[in-house]
Amino acid sequence: MKVYILMLFSLVFLANQAFAQCCAGGSGSPIAGGTSQGVLSSKQIELNTNFQYINTNNFYTEDKPDTLKYFDNFHSSYQYFRLAYGVTEKLTMSIETGNFFLKEEIGLNNDPSKTYNTSGIGDLIIFPRYEVFNLKKNKIGAEITVGLGYKIPLGSYNDSTGNIEPFSGQTFYVTNPQAVQLTSGAQDIIFYMFNAVRFPASNFRIFATGMYIKKGWNPLGERLGDFSSVGLFAGKTFFEKLGITLQLRREWTDEITLNNNILLYAYPNYDVDATGFTKVFVTPQLNFTQGKFTVYGLIDIPVYQYVTKTQVGTELQATVGLSFRFFAMKSSAENIPVGNYSCPMHPEITSSFESKCPKCGMDLEKVK
Repeated sequence: MKVYILMLFSLVFLANQAFAQCCAGGSGSPIAGGTSQGVLSSKQIELNTNFQYINTNNFYTEDKPDTLKYFDNFHSSYQYFRLAYGVTEKLTMSIETGNFFLKEEIGLNNDPSKTYNTSGIGDLIIFPRYEVFNLKKNKIGAEITVGLGYKIPLGSYNDSTGNIEPFSGQTFYVTNPQAVQLTSGAQDIIFYMFNAVRFPASNFRIFATGMYIKKGWNPLGERLGDFSSVGLFAGKTFFEKLGITLQLRREWTDEITLNNNILLYAYPNYDVDATGFTKVFVTPQLNFTQGKFTVYGLIDIPVYQYVTKTQVGTELQATVGLSFRFFAMKSSAENIPVGNYSCPMHPEITSSFESKCPKCGMDLEKVK
């Protein structure tokens, strides 16, 4: 337990050394709905998809709402997919990607010449996670998982809008704003830590997560600000199927950095100084598990927002998803002696007496 407390303290301390800022209307993280990922059981497979909707027309200057607006509305509809596999009891490998049905920024006073939209596939994320600590006792369970991910831009980045010059009839193309690009256009490195303490007897659990994303340079000589977040969770299961979780999360993102050489050829069509934020969210989440399926929904409620210069803030950010977990091979429960107990979701968890699974909180079932 001393090791766990030390690691948890280190997570919070290191995360607070990061700074913050990002793009209009959304988070600086490419991972949607994946804020608390531990490891899977050996040979276990998870298929997970979630739909994330973002909508906002609220502008801020520092931490105060502002009536000054640069456009009328920003909204996006995003479908995220994750395929994860438990290579061993401690190592889980996942491949994650997503598709934007629509990202749109509506121009001020509904001006069509200043309205930008796009749709299509976004990024590919290769995300291995390794469990470095696991404590299993009858009354308490704890784990620490670390991850190192790699984000590869799949979607197009140089999306442009053509404007016809009325006198010459020529079409001039302007690169769309960062907010409506399908990807940042850069390769990023993701550092991740997940901590959990579970109390099976009361079906209560506490989580802590930390994420730091080191951003790369895109083809236009821009580097989005590095992203950091720390989240604290508390959750409880009712009736063995219904889970309620409350999350408190803080996010930071640095300002965009420009390669000085880019200024020799063109200027960005946005204010670089207006690209950073610090945000605090309260996020209630509900999930319902039936067999191998889990349905979940969450909504991010911003309780504090600070931007370095007037820019759009977060207003509505909601996610609903479905997870399906199963084993690639026959359950190891077949090798458990008759009369012993095994978890129906994690058959490697066994006991000679009645108890609860330290991983999911379910009652262990007698092997017949």
